[in-house]
Amino acid sequence: MLRRAFETEILDDGVNLIGPWRSPRQMLAEQVYDDHVSIHDDATAQRLGFKGGTIEGPTHFSQFAPLGERLWGDAWFESGCLSAHYRNAAFEGEEVQAVIVKPPPGARETEIRMIKRDRAEVLRGTASVAGAEGPTALERRLAEGLPPLQDPAILADVWVGMKTARQRVRMDFDQTMGALYPFSLRRKLAVITEPSWLYDLETASENQWGLVVIPFEMLSVLFQYTARDDGFPVRGPAVGLFADQEIRLVEGPLFVAEDYELEREVVAMSASRRTESLWVRTSVMRPGSNRVVAVMLLNLASLKDSYAPYARERAAIHGHAPP
Repeated sequence: MLRRAFETEILDDGVNLIGPWRSPRQMLAEQVYDDHVSIHDDATAQRLGFKGGTIEGPTHFSQFAPLGERLWGDAWFESGCLSAHYRNAAFEGEEVQAVIVKPPPGARETEIRMIKRDRAEVLRGTASVAGAEGPTALERRLAEGLPPLQDPAILADVWVGMKTARQRVRMDFDQTMGALYPFSLRRKLAVITEPSWLYDLETASENQWGLVVIPFEMLSVLFQYTARDDGFPVRGPAVGLFADQEIRLVEGPLFVAEDYELEREVVAMSASRRTESLWVRTSVMRPGSNRVVAVMLLNLASLKDSYAPYARERAAIHGHAPP
């Protein structure tokens, strides 16, 4: 691509490429699932011990796109991969900064992190493109072993290997992306941290693909669009949050107003003191074929405290006294 996709100012300190400080917008205050508001609602988040409604993790992926393009050029849009463990929530009004380690010449993978002004890490992981030799951050995480899920309640009816039927999805400019994402691409582009002419209907036809590119952060929205319609039998209502996420382009970019098909599979289940976690791989294909164009791995962690009958159902299912 002769013309750079972004005008983002990038600092090169010799070791890292560093993006500017940004204040992402929180657009999910009205998100609804299981007929209730989510962790992105201030009151709900505060009741569960958070400062306020959290900014959804993949919103931060936009800030890494200019850094990925600087390292790998067009390959970033065709086979870019971000793989991240979310470490601390960010809230509207806070400034965050994307940092990517400069890899050796010819290397196709590197480390990433995002920090707040107080140096707290929002996320840590890897960025890569096709031909990377090492595992991604989440591939390492899965290979090292996850804390086992024992005596589940919220995930009592789910098992590893469970799959959903194939669903067709698309993203148009003015299409509201459902109860999970109560906004349109056009509204997102009005506040996105890293705008690009590739995302603009009037200019994108000048790119080598001739179509409008879906921003990296909005791939998560597209892939989750039907998640509540064809989802797994997770008990609720319970509040969930993204704990780990990897998005990999295989035959990218993905385009606005194009049809895709996807299917989901449970690939792992795990637990922490506060959560039961469902690890789902979403494979995205061209309609009527098995050609995979993108893959997302998502750890959706359900908060035990948000599920009212948690202790009672856990005891009933597994035959022991509530904890």
